[in-house]
Amino acid sequence: MENWLKRILLITASTSLALVTSVTAAEQAVQVIEPDIERREVSVDKIDSGDFEIGAFIGIISIEDFDSEVVYGARLGYHFTEDIFVEASYGESEGDLTSYEEISGGPPLFNDSDRDYSYYNFSIGWNIFPGEIFIADKYAFKSDFYFIGGAGNTNFLGDNWFTVSLGAGYRLMLNDWFAWRIDVRDHIFDRDSFGQDSTTNNIELTTGVSFFF
Repeated sequence: MENWLKRILLITASTSLALVTSVTAAEQAVQVIEPDIERREVSVDKIDSGDFEIGAFIGIISIEDFDSEVVYGARLGYHFTEDIFVEASYGESEGDLTSYEEISGGPPLFNDSDRDYSYYNFSIGWNIFPGEIFIADKYAFKSDFYFIGGAGNTNFLGDNWFTVSLGAGYRLMLNDWFAWRIDVRDHIFDRDSFGQDSTTNNIELTTGVSFFF
Protein backbone atom coordinates (compact mmCIF):
# COMPACT_ATOMS: atom_id res chain seq x y z
CA MET A 1 0.00 0.00 0.00
CA GLU A 2 2.79 2.42 0.88
CA ASN A 3 4.70 1.54 -2.29
CA TRP A 4 1.62 2.27 -4.39
CA LEU A 5 1.10 5.66 -2.73
CA LYS A 6 4.76 6.53 -3.19
CA ARG A 7 4.51 5.75 -6.88
CA ILE A 8 1.48 8.03 -7.29
CA LEU A 9 3.18 10.90 -5.45
CA LEU A 10 6.35 10.41 -7.50
CA ILE A 11 4.47 10.41 -10.81
CA THR A 12 2.48 13.55 -9.81
CA ALA A 13 5.62 15.40 -8.79
CA SER A 14 7.41 14.45 -12.00
CA THR A 15 4.47 15.59 -14.16
CA SER A 16 4.18 18.91 -12.32
CA LEU A 17 7.89 19.55 -12.68
CA ALA A 18 7.75 18.81 -16.40
CA LEU A 19 4.83 21.20 -16.91
CA VAL A 20 6.55 24.00 -14.99
CA THR A 21 9.73 23.50 -17.01
CA SER A 22 7.82 23.57 -20.33
CA VAL A 23 5.97 26.80 -19.45
CA THR A 24 9.18 28.49 -18.33
CA ALA A 25 10.97 27.48 -21.53
CA ALA A 26 8.08 28.72 -23.64
CA GLU A 27 8.07 32.08 -21.88
CA GLN A 28 11.80 32.43 -22.40
CA ALA A 29 11.45 31.52 -26.11
CA VAL A 30 8.93 34.28 -26.87
CA GLN A 31 10.57 37.38 -28.38
CA VAL A 32 8.99 40.49 -29.80
CA ILE A 33 10.53 41.28 -33.19
CA GLU A 34 10.57 44.96 -33.94
CA PRO A 35 11.32 45.48 -37.67
CA ASP A 36 13.75 48.24 -38.41
CA ILE A 37 12.29 49.64 -41.65
CA GLU A 38 13.45 52.94 -43.04
CA ARG A 39 10.48 54.92 -44.34
CA ARG A 40 10.93 56.85 -47.57
CA GLU A 41 9.10 59.97 -48.66
CA VAL A 42 6.86 59.58 -51.71
CA SER A 43 6.19 62.54 -53.97
CA VAL A 44 2.72 62.31 -55.57
CA ASP A 45 2.21 64.20 -58.82
CA LYS A 46 -0.52 66.79 -58.77
CA ILE A 47 -2.92 65.81 -61.57
CA ASP A 48 -5.38 68.37 -62.86
CA SER A 49 -8.89 66.91 -62.92
CA GLY A 50 -10.37 69.60 -65.20
CA ASP A 51 -13.24 68.38 -67.40
CA PHE A 52 -13.67 71.53 -69.52
CA GLU A 53 -11.57 72.02 -72.66
CA ILE A 54 -11.23 75.30 -74.55
CA GLY A 55 -9.07 75.84 -77.61
CA ALA A 56 -8.37 77.56 -80.90
CA PHE A 57 -7.60 76.12 -84.33
CA ILE A 58 -6.45 77.08 -87.80
CA GLY A 59 -6.31 75.12 -91.04
CA ILE A 60 -7.68 74.67 -94.55
CA ILE A 61 -11.25 74.11 -95.68
CA SER A 62 -12.19 72.98 -99.17
CA ILE A 63 -15.54 74.58 -100.00
CA GLU A 64 -17.26 72.58 -102.74
CA ASP A 65 -17.45 74.46 -106.06
CA PHE A 66 -15.10 77.06 -104.57
CA ASP A 67 -11.41 77.07 -103.76
CA SER A 68 -9.63 75.87 -100.60
CA GLU A 69 -9.19 78.65 -98.09
CA VAL A 70 -7.83 79.30 -94.61
CA VAL A 71 -10.26 78.55 -91.78
CA TYR A 72 -9.89 79.48 -88.12
CA GLY A 73 -12.06 79.28 -85.04
CA ALA A 74 -12.55 78.13 -81.48
CA ARG A 75 -13.92 75.13 -79.60
CA LEU A 76 -15.36 74.53 -76.14
CA GLY A 77 -15.82 71.01 -74.84
CA TYR A 78 -16.82 69.07 -71.75
CA HIS A 79 -15.56 65.57 -70.95
CA PHE A 80 -18.16 63.40 -69.21
CA THR A 81 -15.80 60.43 -68.93
CA GLU A 82 -12.40 59.41 -70.27
CA ASP A 83 -14.16 58.16 -73.42
CA ILE A 84 -17.12 60.49 -74.07
CA PHE A 85 -17.11 64.27 -74.55
CA VAL A 86 -19.28 66.98 -76.10
CA GLU A 87 -18.05 70.00 -78.00
CA ALA A 88 -19.25 73.27 -79.51
CA SER A 89 -17.29 74.73 -82.44
CA TYR A 90 -17.29 77.99 -84.36
CA GLY A 91 -15.27 78.67 -87.50
CA GLU A 92 -14.84 81.32 -90.20
CA SER A 93 -13.45 81.35 -93.73
CA GLU A 94 -14.10 83.03 -97.07
CA GLY A 95 -15.02 81.46 -100.38
CA ASP A 96 -13.02 82.50 -103.41
CA LEU A 97 -14.18 82.38 -107.05
CA THR A 98 -16.24 79.42 -108.16
CA SER A 99 -14.88 76.99 -110.71
CA TYR A 100 -17.20 78.48 -113.35
CA GLU A 101 -16.02 82.03 -112.61
CA GLU A 102 -12.38 81.01 -112.93
CA ILE A 103 -12.95 79.25 -116.26
CA SER A 104 -15.34 81.72 -117.89
CA GLY A 105 -13.64 84.91 -116.80
CA GLY A 106 -17.05 86.58 -116.78
CA PRO A 107 -18.62 88.82 -114.13
CA PRO A 108 -18.75 87.41 -110.58
CA LEU A 109 -21.82 85.42 -109.63
CA PHE A 110 -21.82 86.52 -105.98
CA ASN A 111 -20.95 89.62 -104.02
CA ASP A 112 -17.82 89.59 -101.88
CA SER A 113 -19.93 89.80 -98.70
CA ASP A 114 -21.87 86.70 -99.75
CA ARG A 115 -18.65 84.70 -99.95
CA ASP A 116 -18.06 84.99 -96.19
CA TYR A 117 -18.25 81.48 -94.78
CA SER A 118 -19.00 80.80 -91.11
CA TYR A 119 -20.39 77.87 -89.17
CA TYR A 120 -21.20 76.58 -85.72
CA ASN A 121 -22.03 73.06 -84.57
CA PHE A 122 -22.58 70.94 -81.51
CA SER A 123 -20.98 67.50 -81.51
CA ILE A 124 -20.39 64.41 -79.42
CA GLY A 125 -17.02 62.65 -79.47
CA TRP A 126 -15.80 59.18 -78.60
CA ASN A 127 -12.17 58.48 -77.67
CA ILE A 128 -11.98 55.15 -79.42
CA PHE A 129 -8.22 54.58 -79.13
CA PRO A 130 -6.78 56.07 -75.92
CA GLY A 131 -3.09 55.43 -75.47
CA GLU A 132 0.37 56.83 -74.75
CA ILE A 133 3.38 58.02 -76.73
CA PHE A 134 6.85 57.35 -75.32
CA ILE A 135 9.81 59.57 -76.19
CA ALA A 136 13.39 58.41 -75.49
CA ASP A 137 12.13 55.87 -72.94
CA LYS A 138 11.86 58.73 -70.46
CA TYR A 139 8.77 60.75 -71.28
CA ALA A 140 5.23 59.44 -71.71
CA PHE A 141 2.37 61.52 -73.12
CA LYS A 142 -1.30 60.57 -73.03
CA SER A 143 -3.03 60.56 -76.42
CA ASP A 144 -6.51 59.96 -77.84
CA PHE A 145 -7.77 59.10 -81.30
CA TYR A 146 -11.46 59.96 -81.51
CA PHE A 147 -14.49 60.02 -83.78
CA ILE A 148 -16.79 63.01 -83.60
CA GLY A 149 -20.13 63.95 -85.15
CA GLY A 150 -22.85 66.52 -84.73
CA ALA A 151 -25.04 69.13 -86.35
CA GLY A 152 -25.28 72.88 -86.65
CA ASN A 153 -25.57 75.72 -89.15
CA THR A 154 -23.49 77.15 -92.00
CA ASN A 155 -23.87 80.73 -93.20
CA PHE A 156 -22.72 81.06 -96.80
CA LEU A 157 -23.81 82.81 -100.00
CA GLY A 158 -26.28 84.95 -98.09
CA ASP A 159 -28.23 82.06 -96.58
CA ASN A 160 -28.18 79.63 -93.65
CA TRP A 161 -27.88 75.89 -94.25
CA PHE A 162 -28.52 73.10 -91.78
CA THR A 163 -25.22 71.21 -91.55
CA VAL A 164 -24.16 67.75 -90.41
CA SER A 165 -20.54 67.46 -89.31
CA LEU A 166 -18.59 64.16 -89.24
CA GLY A 167 -14.93 63.56 -88.63
CA ALA A 168 -12.04 62.25 -86.58
CA GLY A 169 -9.22 63.73 -84.58
CA TYR A 170 -6.09 63.15 -82.56
CA ARG A 171 -5.33 64.77 -79.20
CA LEU A 172 -1.87 64.70 -77.57
CA MET A 173 -1.67 65.75 -73.91
CA LEU A 174 1.62 67.65 -73.49
CA ASN A 175 0.93 67.93 -69.75
CA ASP A 176 -2.11 67.64 -67.49
CA TRP A 177 -3.75 70.87 -68.77
CA PHE A 178 -2.37 71.56 -72.27
CA ALA A 179 -3.03 69.57 -75.46
CA TRP A 180 -2.24 69.66 -79.18
CA ARG A 181 -4.92 68.53 -81.65
CA ILE A 182 -5.37 67.59 -85.30
CA ASP A 183 -8.90 67.33 -86.73
CA VAL A 184 -10.41 66.29 -90.05
CA ARG A 185 -14.11 67.03 -90.55
CA ASP A 186 -16.64 67.05 -93.35
CA HIS A 187 -19.35 69.72 -93.15
CA ILE A 188 -22.28 68.38 -95.18
CA PHE A 189 -25.24 70.55 -96.19
CA ASP A 190 -27.74 70.91 -99.04
CA ARG A 191 -27.38 74.07 -101.13
CA ASP A 192 -29.45 75.52 -103.98
CA SER A 193 -27.30 78.53 -104.83
CA PHE A 194 -26.85 77.46 -108.47
CA GLY A 195 -30.54 76.92 -109.24
CA GLN A 196 -30.83 73.31 -108.08
CA ASP A 197 -30.50 71.45 -104.79
CA SER A 198 -27.19 69.68 -104.28
CA THR A 199 -25.51 68.05 -101.30
CA THR A 200 -22.08 69.55 -100.71
CA ASN A 201 -19.12 68.11 -98.83
CA ASN A 202 -16.77 70.69 -97.37
CA ILE A 203 -13.64 68.99 -96.02
CA GLU A 204 -11.76 70.75 -93.24
CA LEU A 205 -8.24 69.97 -91.93
CA THR A 206 -7.15 71.90 -88.85
CA THR A 207 -4.59 71.90 -86.08
CA GLY A 208 -4.70 73.75 -82.79
CA VAL A 209 -4.15 73.76 -79.06
CA SER A 210 -6.54 73.44 -76.15
CA PHE A 211 -6.49 74.02 -72.41
CA PHE A 212 -8.18 71.98 -69.68
CA PHE A 213 -9.66 73.59 -66.57
